[in-house]
This record gives sequence, structure tokens and C-alpha cells, in this order.
Amino acid sequence: MSVVTPFPHPRDRQLVATFDRLELQRILDLYGRMVAAGHWRDYGLSFHPDVAIFAAFRRATERPEVRIEKRPSLRAKQGAFALIGEAGAVLKRGHELSGVLAPLERRLMRLVEA
Repeated sequence: MSVVTPFPHPRDRQLVATFDRLELQRILDLYGRMVAAGHWRDYGLSFHPDVAIFAAFRRATERPEVRIEKRPSLRAKQGAFALIGEAGAVLKRGHELSGVLAPLERRLMRLVEA
């Protein structure tokens, strides 16, 4: 005999927090520049019902150096985006992704002599 598994009904699906295409493009652009500069070597993505996480690693065996989190439930309060450091401290929080990524982009700036 065979066992019939029913398809889940659309109303039974859980909504999952995700990065939209432009947000992910912005994050991966920063990731590529940080890899080229030698700061990061690996990344991980995690999607849960209440939070989407992008984690950047110096090495794959360590804890993430930074995490970029998107919590849609905080959109109207503190801002949906947060930059979290290696120790778990919130480094920056805001409504716009560009403002939250600014501390990381400052690392890439160098003084050039003319």
C-alpha cells in the first residue's frame, strides 16, 4: 500500500521574512568589495518567519564578523534593518539599508595621494 501525502493548503503556509532583490544586490555588492579587500571570505543566508539574516565570515569556521538582519516587524518602530557585530551588539539600526551598511563601507575607503 502507498501513503498519500496531501499538498499544503495556501492558507496554511507561513510567511517568511526575506531580502528583496535590490536589498540583496546591495548586500552582495558590498560583500564582493569586502572579499576583494581581503576582509571577508564566506557568507551565509538564513530565512525565518520573523527575520532574514546575512552573515559575513572572515573564515568559515568562525562566528560571523557581522550580521545584517531584516526584521519586518520592527519597520514602524526602530527600523527593519540592523547591523550586528561579532559579539552580538547592535552596531547600527535603521529604516534604510544604505545607512545601516555605511559603517562597513567606511572600511573600504582609503586615502589616495595625488
